Amino acid sequence: MHKTLILIPSRMSATRLPGKPLLKINNLSIISHVVNKAEKTKIGKVFVCTEDQDILDEVEKNGGNAILTGNHHKTGTDRIFEAYKKLGINDVDYILNIQGDEPALDEQDIINLYNLMIKNNSHIGTLAAENEDKNFFLNENIVKVDTQEKLNNTNFPLALSFSRKYESRINENVYHHIGMYAYDVKTLEKFIHLKQTKNEIKNRLEQLRALDNNLKINVALAKFSPIGVDTKEDYLALKKIMEYKS
Repeated sequence: MHKTLILIPSRMSATRLPGKPLLKINNLSIISHVVNKAEKTKIGKVFVCTEDQDILDEVEKNGGNAILTGNHHKTGTDRIFEAYKKLGINDVDYILNIQGDEPALDEQDIINLYNLMIKNNSHIGTLAAENEDKNFFLNENIVKVDTQEKLNNTNFPLALSFSRKYESRINENVYHHIGMYAYDVKTLEKFIHLKQTKNEIKNRLEQLRALDNNLKINVALAKFSPIGVDTKEDYLALKKIMEYKS
């Protein structure tokens, strides 16, 4: 039996939509929706990792677990690693890093990624989905991943590259990257101690630090591309969808 933690980095000071973790959908904050999805997987204990007391209070008010971290972190992965160390939970095999701004993420996709990590003895795994939007390739808010093989429901091919913008399709296996990661703990520790690469900084994509240092990332197929909340328009669109479905 593998011991696993699910850690959710979250902060109030997002550049394009400050305070978004506490925005409400169906009278529940975005961050609490994400916590509920993570807990439904029953994969392991769930903690929100945050520098903001308001987020910690909100999560705990709704029955979740949260831990305060420093405000110096450059990436969400740096934040979850500090939280992992502060929690002091022994013998953890895997850590799942789930973005705190994707309340529509499907819990079965999380479970599938986790199972593929274990089955394939992989070191880093992530999710991607089909995207039929005609503006997909030019939209720099949507991160793309191209994979070694075409994704299906059971395979777990390697990521070849990640990018925010393609001038044209470089191969047929380009997908909408979903910023959720699974790590074995030893690889996460190795990743954290690597310096940020020029490629990572230029493209604002921390996963490029792994590829630039020859750490392999496997990719699992998600059912659909969830709407991440990066702008007020994203929030209003997702709020309308989720409240309609309820």
